[in-house]
Amino acid sequence: MPQSDDERLVDLAARLEHEDPRFVRSLSEGRPARPREYRRTSAWCALAVGVTMLAAGIVVPDGLLIAAGLVLTGIAVQLLDPNRDERPAK
Repeated sequence: MPQSDDERLVDLAARLEHEDPRFVRSLSEGRPARPREYRRTSAWCALAVGVTMLAAGIVVPDGLLIAAGLVLTGIAVQLLDPNRDERPAK
């Protein structure tokens, strides 16, 4: 027997509460916050630090600083990908 729509909504609400409690709490208070998927402050900070390290490594010819800047920038760009949690369809 298929589930009723009410049961599906309760299951969906419970899963959302488990995955992102801050978002659910803000909705119930009437002051919506961004869902977890759209909060990328740390990724933007990492990108800024990585680009700064890369530029500093180029100005002061230091290969280790350039390499670290490239690695950190690459990690930050991966974190900024909006579809990083989705798996490619086979």
